[in-house]
Amino acid sequence: MKIACVGAGRMGRGIALAFALAGREVTLVDLKPRSDFERLETEALQEIESSLAMLAELGALPSRVARINVVQAADALRDAELIFEAVPETLEAKREAFARICGIASKDAILASTTSTILVTDLVPLVTHPERLLNAHWLNPAYLIPLVEISVHKKTSPEIINKLKALLEEAGKVPVVCGPTPGFIVPRLQALVMNEAARMVEEGAASAEDIDKATRYGLGLRFSAIGVVEFIDYGGNDILYYASRYLAETVSAERYTAPEIVQRLMREGNLGLKTGQGFYDYRGRDGRAYRKDVLARTLAALEVFKRRNER
Repeated sequence: MKIACVGAGRMGRGIALAFALAGREVTLVDLKPRSDFERLETEALQEIESSLAMLAELGALPSRVARINVVQAADALRDAELIFEAVPETLEAKREAFARICGIASKDAILASTTSTILVTDLVPLVTHPERLLNAHWLNPAYLIPLVEISVHKKTSPEIINKLKALLEEAGKVPVVCGPTPGFIVPRLQALVMNEAARMVEEGAASAEDIDKATRYGLGLRFSAIGVVEFIDYGGNDILYYASRYLAETVSAERYTAPEIVQRLMREGNLGLKTGQGFYDYRGRDGRAYRKDVLARTLAALEVFKRRNER
């Protein structure tokens, strides 16, 4: 599949490098009229080469890295089968980019906007054949972080979704799918965590250094081994329910009151693993084998942590 990325900024470069590391040739296309294109091309390639050098120093460079082409010719989009749009985060910039893209690219080309702030439903009017449009939100650095959040609208073709997921998985990425929701999944979660961390510093509850240690060696280690929702079930929905009630009473009702789904599961007695049902269904599942698997995942994450700190 021929891949192009419109926009040669930080995100475009990161995506191009992600595919190059997976052995796929990528074309970075700069659509903006400029007299200093050579400077941009040099800057982009130097940044990519710098990232490759650091990966090599850390022993993380694959044996083969595909070529990245940086071009100003929009004609490069004519044969592209997958086009990532990575222009600045304004509707006007997106409108101009998609008008150019749709005027040149094949009607069958997959269009994936990398926006982190604009809903896919707001982009639908900007493209032709909107069934091939979706958002593909990469986390920085795009060439390193496995997760890619795919946000779809109600008319996005299931075939298009599956094609993009398969391509990302082939490149070593982990795609997840969500609807046209503000903040996708990760930004929506991490904004809450980061704001609460900032509040604790502001209140003098803990130092920035200790909050960061708690995040890296506790929260981060834990959630690298077990998902957030899975963890609710693993520990018990009742624990979350009572912790939320306490924090709502002592810190902020607005921030900590448990959502209706947590309260409903509590009323129903569906507390997670220990009752057989929660957000997931554990009936018929070998409880000991599952707990052992969670322990193995945690030990694996801990081993990575130990190796990092031995350097």
